[in-house]
Amino acid sequence: MAHIPDGILSAPVLLGGGVLAAAGVGLALRRMDDRAIVRVAILSAVFFTASLLSFPLGPSSVHLMLSGLMGLMLGPGAFVAVLVGLVLQVLLFGIGGLTTLGVNTLNIAAPGVLLGLLAAPRIGRATPGQRAVLAGAVGGGAVLLTGAMVAASLWLSASEYVPVARVLWLAYAPLAAIEAAVTAVVVGFLARVEPAALSPDGPR
Repeated sequence: MAHIPDGILSAPVLLGGGVLAAAGVGLALRRMDDRAIVRVAILSAVFFTASLLSFPLGPSSVHLMLSGLMGLMLGPGAFVAVLVGLVLQVLLFGIGGLTTLGVNTLNIAAPGVLLGLLAAPRIGRATPGQRAVLAGAVGGGAVLLTGAMVAASLWLSASEYVPVARVLWLAYAPLAAIEAAVTAVVVGFLARVEPAALSPDGPR
């Protein structure tokens, strides 16, 4: 659902999304050290696998994106994890498109990175209940922001896509609830067994 295929978006949207995604990937690579590479690879594999499990919902389908979780654990490194997962999906299964890699990477990764960086410092100091609420807000909020960005990408490309964009964004609401619950559970588990995993900079 967040994987926009080739031939739909206008050239300015493709160019703008590609430039912003490249900036995010560049920032992530500059900050990445040897320890972060392993974490990025693992979460990229999780994202790749989760995105293949789609479930029909009305005229579209939904699948877990886990962008909020990646944002909490990787920070800007989520751009790299998402890009690698999307490239593999395009080449192996034809999901999404090569020309839309930049836009799709931006739409999926940016909300998780933004919300993850905002919430990460608070999650480390929160009580278990507060941590669950914060993690759920990051997971669900990232999905809703992705939906808004996908809708905006379509709207900016052609006015004919506006009705489709509105319906498509509504389809993200159930997924947001699921992602909120999954993110809260995973973050709660990691906080108990490996708190350093919730730091985008990794253990020191």
